[in-house]
Amino acid sequence: MDAWVIVNPAAGRGWVGRLSGAILKAARERGARAFLTEGPGHAADLARQAPGGSRVVAVGGDGTVHEVLAGVAGTDKVLGVVPIGSGNDFARMLRLKKRPWPKALEHALFAPSRAVDLGYVNGKPFGAFLGLGFDAMVARKAFSAPPLLRGMPRYLYALALVLKDLTLPLARVEVDGKGVYEGPILLLSLMNAPTYGGGIPIAPMADPADGVLHGILAGRFSRLGVLGILPRLLLGRHLGHKEVRVYAGRRFAVRFDRAVEAHADGELLPPAASFQVELRPLGLLVVGEEEMPREGRPALAV
Repeated sequence: MDAWVIVNPAAGRGWVGRLSGAILKAARERGARAFLTEGPGHAADLARQAPGGSRVVAVGGDGTVHEVLAGVAGTDKVLGVVPIGSGNDFARMLRLKKRPWPKALEHALFAPSRAVDLGYVNGKPFGAFLGLGFDAMVARKAFSAPPLLRGMPRYLYALALVLKDLTLPLARVEVDGKGVYEGPILLLSLMNAPTYGGGIPIAPMADPADGVLHGILAGRFSRLGVLGILPRLLLGRHLGHKEVRVYAGRRFAVRFDRAVEAHADGELLPPAASFQVELRPLGLLVVGEEEMPREGRPALAV
């Protein structure tokens, strides 16, 4: 087995950096090549350099996985994950059990692989989710929040800033070539995974190997309406709201009346007014748990 282990020292708010020496040593003792990333984009570059058919292990959170995924998408390389981050929704999607990092590394290096569906937005791959609108706006504000704020206080700080000046864009949404919605949109989340935002169950029906993305659309919401639905969202009880719609398909086309914020797997994307989203069934080889919902087939070339 040819294996590359890519360690992001900034992940987990610096926790991975404190463990990095031990992780690199453990990976090399198991016959893998091990690398420490040096900045944004480096993990993707390293993953692209890994030889065909190799196993490429991302050590970090969703942002690290997103970068490594960009380097292995469309190939026969296998993506493994050691989830030591603040989000870890990709690891939840793979149903990876909570393990101490040495056991998680062992699993990522040696457990069997299988295939899951792979998303693309405007030609760029994503694994667990794509968020357009409000949640991406909150994510951008959270990135620039004072460093002393962590966890829920950081989120509430960002939420307050976004709500203060909230105006909803108008949008047209097509699913598999058919128009399904026109009007104001608070957010549209296109989900391959059941959760985002560190475990929020926004799409409990989502299955990463069912061949479709699930689109959760929140339409016309006031500021008070946003505050009112948040507790329901955190409990997974939002789908019965009259302004929440659910769609499933392989291709989504979304056109806004202005550029809106977007994020994929927790990583901010450039704002845009148009998004072309496509799902490629079983297009990514991964290391998950044995009880994942479907047996994988060879990844599809793209």
